[in-house]
Amino acid sequence: MSEAVQLSLPEPGIVVVKIEDRDARNTFSRAVMEGLTRAFETIRSEAQARVVVIHGYENYFCCGGTRDELMKLHRGEVEFTDFPFYRLLLDCELPTISAMQGHAIGGGLAFGLYADMLVLAEESLYSANFMRYGFTPGMGSTYIVPLKFGPCLGAEMLFSAAAYHGGQLKERGLTARVVKKKDVIPTALALARELADRPLLSLKLLKQQLAQPIRDSLPAWIEREVAMHRLSFRQPEVKDRIEKLFGN
Repeated sequence: MSEAVQLSLPEPGIVVVKIEDRDARNTFSRAVMEGLTRAFETIRSEAQARVVVIHGYENYFCCGGTRDELMKLHRGEVEFTDFPFYRLLLDCELPTISAMQGHAIGGGLAFGLYADMLVLAEESLYSANFMRYGFTPGMGSTYIVPLKFGPCLGAEMLFSAAAYHGGQLKERGLTARVVKKKDVIPTALALARELADRPLLSLKLLKQQLAQPIRDSLPAWIEREVAMHRLSFRQPEVKDRIEKLFGN
């Protein structure tokens, strides 16, 4: 298991995935992407698992693409569909809980939103910041952000690329749990304990039922996002914005 992604079973039935790539500040480094993929492969073979809780470290939950990966997208060398790890929470057979105790930015926000249940921190920042770099959103963000935050707030987040504190989102009507940062992981674990007491087959059947509409809808949204990327990412202005915002 990659040191950037740590897997543990602290209590019966509960699997905890911790993203902790301090060098990359929990952006989508190779260590994070490969570590997440291996973690969920391990979870599939863990007979005692009933529910998965995922969280980050300190001020970071997950913060999207690295400079190098964004530049590769700009040059047309890769597409985000080359790295389908962003679907791991959605495709997991078990119910998943995103304990988003720290900042969740861009693709990192989208990644977390594919969980079945969410717990956010009042103090942390949440941003679909793609348009800040001048390119259109990816990783299914045009679908999952409005789905989870509501169509009006979701569209505002996607167009503005602004950062919102969890407390602001709560005031705007977000129905997910929003608690103090120190309480995010304990809240998620308390919820996980309730689920861990349920029969495994029933949990898997319910996960399948609730996730299937998203799984059915997502491919068409992804196809359109890839088509938009092939146009929006190629703009010279995007390269300039990436370099400026990453300080290069």
